[in-house]
Amino acid sequence: MTALLRYQSGLLLRSQRWLAPLLLYAAFIGVGVQAGEPVLGALGFSAAALLPVAAWSVRICLTQEPPAARSVVAAAAGRGRAHLAALVTGAAWPVLVGTVAVLAVTAIGDRRGVGGLAAASAGLLAAPACALTGAVVGALSSRPFLKAPGWSLTALVLGSLLALVTTGSPAKYAMTALVTGARTATADPPWLACGGALLLAAATAALACRATARLE
Repeated sequence: MTALLRYQSGLLLRSQRWLAPLLLYAAFIGVGVQAGEPVLGALGFSAAALLPVAAWSVRICLTQEPPAARSVVAAAAGRGRAHLAALVTGAAWPVLVGTVAVLAVTAIGDRRGVGGLAAASAGLLAAPACALTGAVVGALSSRPFLKAPGWSLTALVLGSLLALVTTGSPAKYAMTALVTGARTATADPPWLACGGALLLAAATAALACRATARLE
């Protein structure tokens, strides 16, 4: 599995397709987060912005291989394992970027009434909750479920929006916890949201890998 992850990561880095989602996230942060604003609200915004970025990143990793190369890798390692490596690669770097963003936002935000450690802890749970929820959207809106680019992109955009506003979504729960905390000056770490997103991502990955083995 390590070799597959290195292979997928190498493909992503060499293709430079990671640059567009990263620039999108930087634009979100640059426009939506200002120095001196309440730290929890800023963390909520930065976490929410990770969701479409993670969805896009996963879709990139699932579609970046040429068909011939994909067939060779699938024959050598199995379609399910190859698909899982692409999913993990696509989800991992948004989580890493989100972690860096949490530390930066915590440093420049207004922490009055909220300790820096408490705010950072809440942000470090909200960021993976939103990123993993976005990864679920990306996995379900890409192959093997949707192969046509137009339908895939439409599903990705609509799925990202729904994941941010639908009751029960781990991303919405995490974002709401931080925004509410900004109003009450209480940092409530969204443990349930992070755990729920992790379970949802694991279940989606299992489903996608099984579907890949059958449909491709």
